Amino acid sequence: MSRSMVYEIKSIETLDKFAQSLIEEWGDKRIFALEGPMGAGKTTIINSICRHLQCMDNVSSPTFAIINVYRTKEQGNIYHFDLYRLKNADELLATGALEYFDSGSWCFIEWPEIADNLLPDDTVWIKIRVLEDDTRRLEVQLKAGNCQKTM
Repeated sequence: MSRSMVYEIKSIETLDKFAQSLIEEWGDKRIFALEGPMGAGKTTIINSICRHLQCMDNVSSPTFAIINVYRTKEQGNIYHFDLYRLKNADELLATGALEYFDSGSWCFIEWPEIADNLLPDDTVWIKIRVLEDDTRRLEVQLKAGNCQKTM
């Protein structure tokens, strides 16, 4: 099944609405790859989603650790990857990432481009664009298709 949606986040306040909607619309998936320029809000988006998943830990960018693990009340562990510092897919493989991807747990991946060939076919890609008025346009896509929501 092909699915695609476009969300426009006009303020930080509407981000929580997006996070809730993402879980409702895409909650049957567990791996989310977030693409966007530096400062686009990848970690902020993941933080909001984790709050809605009742994360009990502080969410922060795992830039140096590569992987952060967060506990939730009922959803098991959440794995948060930041692949910015990795040079190639072999470095990602050395972290044991495939086991995390196969675990059935929620996985959120920042800078996923080097992992493209390693990610499962049902990975949800979130492409973030920063518009001139600081609105974030989030293109959420599993495959082809189109639907638009403004928040």
